[in-house]
Amino acid sequence: MRELARDINCCRVVEVVTDYLEGSLAAEDARAVDRHLERCEGCRRYLVQMRATIATLGRLREEDLPDEMRGRLLAAFRELTQR
Repeated sequence: MRELARDINCCRVVEVVTDYLEGSLAAEDARAVDRHLERCEGCRRYLVQMRATIATLGRLREEDLPDEMRGRLLAAFRELTQR
């Protein structure tokens, strides 16, 4: 992964949030995100929302989704990967 700038912005935090939460950022990059989070309330809220989303979706089983919803989600994911 490319090194993050010493002072990163909100857009960059959004780009790397998954790696940050998974602990796969280099230590220096994680510290850059930490520094940004210390001073940015919006990104702290975003991080809380992402953690809640991951926790909620982690409990979701395939059979919990109606067939129509499963199809719509798969189509949306396909569209995202084709961009």
